[in-house]
Amino acid sequence: MAAGARGALRPAWASPARCGSEGPTSVQSPGGSCVTFRPPGRSTAQGGARAVNPRPTRIAPSEITPPEVYFSRRTLLAAALASAASGCVRAAGGEPAGAPLAYERNARYSVSEKPNTYDEITTYNNFYEFGTDKESPSEYARMMRTRPWSVTVAGEAEVRGRFDLEDLLKGQPLEERIYRFRCVEAWSLVVPWVGFPLGKLLGRFKPTSRAKYVELTTLYAPQQMPGQRAAVLNWPYVEGLRIDEAMHPLTLMVVGLYGRTLPNQDGAPLRLIVPWKYGFKSIKSIVQIRFTEREPNTAWNVAAPHEYGFYANVNPAVDHPRWSQATERRLGSPFLAARRPTLPFNGYAAEVASLYQGMDLRRYF
Repeated sequence: MAAGARGALRPAWASPARCGSEGPTSVQSPGGSCVTFRPPGRSTAQGGARAVNPRPTRIAPSEITPPEVYFSRRTLLAAALASAASGCVRAAGGEPAGAPLAYERNARYSVSEKPNTYDEITTYNNFYEFGTDKESPSEYARMMRTRPWSVTVAGEAEVRGRFDLEDLLKGQPLEERIYRFRCVEAWSLVVPWVGFPLGKLLGRFKPTSRAKYVELTTLYAPQQMPGQRAAVLNWPYVEGLRIDEAMHPLTLMVVGLYGRTLPNQDGAPLRLIVPWKYGFKSIKSIVQIRFTEREPNTAWNVAAPHEYGFYANVNPAVDHPRWSQATERRLGSPFLAARRPTLPFNGYAAEVASLYQGMDLRRYF
């Protein structure tokens, strides 16, 4: 993990620098272009109506650092700073934080690979609401308030409204499932998540026959999530699934990891895990569930549709335009260790391949 690099990098919003003639409201994007802060829009926090924000100037997808370059830079930086930063880093492996959860282990949903450490899982994240480098979420996510928390249910369902998190969790037995997690950037983890099948929750809302898709939305609160002040994506973050994908027993609504409540940087208090899809589909910090008849406009698919498809199934035969998906690097392994082959559907083909029977997976990527 090279945890010694924690704190060495800062997102642009942490120390705004003058960019051209834009003044202190502009910062440099990861690719070097000028990004201007946008004033906060109306919040969807805790079940409010979804904000409609003007489409901001975007960072070009080509400016995002390819994973092989990022890993190289990060490893070199970590080696240089490890001794200086060693006093600020937790003990190897890290001790799980958060409140303990009552759950049962579900041996049916496990893998033979060793889970990553708590520290590896919680200090290397993509959560652009807190910054675009991997360490920013673990440093800045403490700004987000996760209590009280509620979720709005809308759209094509008989039961709609705003529900407190405690009411949503009531009567939902929690279980631990050890899943592979595959990022679109060609790195991977093995994580012991704690949660319950999303389908059990959705069934309580009685979706109608017109509900073909499920759209989920992340909290929009720029005061708490300062990465939302930069025009990286069209906030708030939105993801979606076909209704049959959402109801599949592998699809998990997650409230914890390593037996304790989720840390903020990993999507507290409520996130999605779809283990056969790339990680950007597993939306974090959910405040809205909407049943729709049409395919939702999802964050990365809108930002770069030629790079990030709606389906985003893990597929070693379909490369990202800027890097191969044929292999992956498991976090925690030595940097020079051999990469491992990417598994179709991330190793869950036996369970989910039938969902896509007859589909051209190169077209519907």
